[in-house]
Amino acid sequence: MLARLSIRDIVLIERLDIEFATGLAVLTGETGAGKSILLDAFALALGGRGDAGLVRHGAEQGQVTAVFDIPKNHPATKILAENGLDDTGEMILRRVQLADGRTRAFINDQAISVQTLKAVGAALVEIHGQHDERALVDAATHRRLLDAFAGLEKDVAVVESLWDARRTANTALEEHRAGMERAAREADYLRHASSELKQLAPKEGEETSLAHRRTTMMQGEKIASDLREAQEAVGGHHSPVAALSAAVRRLERRGVNSPALVEPAVKAIDTAINALEEADQHLLAALAATDFDPAELERIEERLFALRAASRKYSTPVDLLAALAAQYAADVVLIDAGASQLKKLEQAAIEADGRYAASAKKLSLARQKSAEKLNKAVNAELAPLKLERAKFMTQVATDEAAPGPQGFDRVEFWVQTNPGTKPGPMMKVASGGELSRFLLALKVVLSDRGSAPTLVFDEIDTGVGGAVADAIGGRLARLAGKVQVMAVTHAPQVAARADQHLLISKDALDKGKRVATRVNALAADHRREEIARMLAGAEITAEARAAAERLLKAAS
Repeated sequence: MLARLSIRDIVLIERLDIEFATGLAVLTGETGAGKSILLDAFALALGGRGDAGLVRHGAEQGQVTAVFDIPKNHPATKILAENGLDDTGEMILRRVQLADGRTRAFINDQAISVQTLKAVGAALVEIHGQHDERALVDAATHRRLLDAFAGLEKDVAVVESLWDARRTANTALEEHRAGMERAAREADYLRHASSELKQLAPKEGEETSLAHRRTTMMQGEKIASDLREAQEAVGGHHSPVAALSAAVRRLERRGVNSPALVEPAVKAIDTAINALEEADQHLLAALAATDFDPAELERIEERLFALRAASRKYSTPVDLLAALAAQYAADVVLIDAGASQLKKLEQAAIEADGRYAASAKKLSLARQKSAEKLNKAVNAELAPLKLERAKFMTQVATDEAAPGPQGFDRVEFWVQTNPGTKPGPMMKVASGGELSRFLLALKVVLSDRGSAPTLVFDEIDTGVGGAVADAIGGRLARLAGKVQVMAVTHAPQVAARADQHLLISKDALDKGKRVATRVNALAADHRREEIARMLAGAEITAEARAAAERLLKAAS
């Protein structure tokens, strides 16, 4: 529920903090006090359209913050999770309106898109007035409200799951059918290409490996003679190793008498012998690498030429020939075995269609029955609201030729305002005042199902008085027992039923040079005085105060 609304530098508002209580809160005040500005600022925090005109004159930006206390399982927390936002248990919606028209949006001090803010705001608050019926414009909303009233959410979830399974089965069928048609058109070519590539048996990376081996072999031919000459000098008949070894042995025998003279020379010659032997081993290895069978070089070149010819023929890099061969082989298999698989997929699609249709039909029947119950419940609320000659009706149009994730049904709320008149969609047939009262009756019936936790009613009592205004107040109070309700009202009968009474007023500042809107919570005596003003007008009489007292006692 909305716990606090903070407004900074909005038109006529420099700084305003409002703490809201649970139950029914009413906002009253004289015309022009700033009620519309207050609601516009609130709507801005919920993701409403920005307007540079909302920024207070002389300020660079305005800011509105709405703080909500909501349970962990509320739909708004799901929206946060889907957008990677943290849930701190308290939800803080903040909107900054810049004087140049740009806006910035935040939830829990994390920057988000206005679309995300709007989705969260819609889950938290519904604002209803004579010209703002956003929650009831879309017929898809009517279907959701009917499902919530009837407790059909689990049934709808089953239909949505079966719809997804149906779509998956039909997609698989269409893809397979399209593949078969494509393969059939190219059958001869595919068989020839698949056979040729199968015989070639290309491997990924084969071209690089063959080219490297070919280059090594061809370079080896050029340097083999130099390698042999070097190996002969180092380890062949002309190698100095034998002579050096004999010299070392002679020196070692003489070294017994003069070790200081002999040992350095012996160590140096040993090092030279080891280096010559190591060089000999490297030269022998290099000679072995250059020693190849000319037939092998021929085979490598033939293989390379064959792979590159296939690459040109199929306009495919050599390294991708293996994947192309697999694709062609699969297409050939599809041609040969596709008919059997097609029958299986067709059967699977038929079964998925059947399961979806059966569940959707069951849901349609449940909606039809629930629509009658909803009609009865809403119509029972109309007479006290001076709509005793009107009739509310829920139209459930079922079209099995137009299936969707939530079934076959299109649900729309219709009304008939007077006997003998043509019924039609509530948004088109009902006048402003009638629409507000229809809406209130519907909200009373749906208060604990399919409703946002905070409802705002903007002057829905306009044009009514007496018993009708009292009936509106009673129903707002009933609503407030299940959800948080705020009502901007001019009806004293509504104000008398409030759990919290907020007075909106204008104060003159700087010796009358400017004005600012203020919102004050009224205590008992001040509340009676405000209700008396609403009853009497500019001059508050003793009779008005007495009437206000009676209204307060009757509502308590």
